Formats: sequence, structure tokens, C-alpha cells
Amino acid sequence: MKAVTPRARKPKAKTEPSELDRLQGVIVLSLEDDKAENVLALKLEGKAMFCDRMVIATGLADRQISAMAQHLKEKLHEAGLKRVQIEGLGGSDWVLIDAGDIVVHLFKPDAREMYALEKMWGSDLD
Repeated sequence: MKAVTPRARKPKAKTEPSELDRLQGVIVLSLEDDKAENVLALKLEGKAMFCDRMVIATGLADRQISAMAQHLKEKLHEAGLKRVQIEGLGGSDWVLIDAGDIVVHLFKPDAREMYALEKMWGSDLD
């Protein structure tokens, strides 16, 4: 009779974060480092045609918002994303950063309240 030895179990593979998760992490960390307020990330897969994720944050002054946008562009380039477009720099209440599948909105408090993107896209999606 042949002795049966227990099979060694294969270790479970760690679930690697998706590329979107990784880039979203870069974005959120960059905004938090720049003292953005009320940073909110929404998952929009299957809900929007223009992006899969949306990040919304508040800055208190034009200068802060411009700096957040520039730093974010640099960090995304370092993370390997070469095509990042910024709209609304230079004294706007709303700056949009198009990072492909992730769109970032940087608002002053009054503009964020007026446009109410969280209500439009539903903060329960995150």
C-alpha cells in the first residue's frame, strides 16, 4: 500500500490592486498631502461613459487649488500616467483634471456646494 502524503497547499495569491485603485490612491494621497478638504472618491463603473472613477475635493484658495492640480499632474506622471489634462487653472472656482479613466474635480467651497456633484452621482457609489 502506498503512503498518502498530504498535498502542500498553494498559498493564496494576494489580490493586487487594480491600476485604477493604484492611481486613485496616488490621487487621494496627493490631495491629502496638499491639505485638500472633504476628499471623496466615487466608483462610476457602468454609471458614466466618460470615466470609471471620480474624485472630488475642496481647496480654500485659488493658489491652493492650482498647487494641488500641478502636484497631482506631477505625481500621476511619476506613477506612469503620461496623458493628464488640466482645465480651469488660473483663478477658477473649479479645476478639472482628466486622468483618463479617473476625473478629478477641485472646487472652492461655494462652487462645490453649487454644482453638487456628490448629489448628482450619489456618494453611495463609493
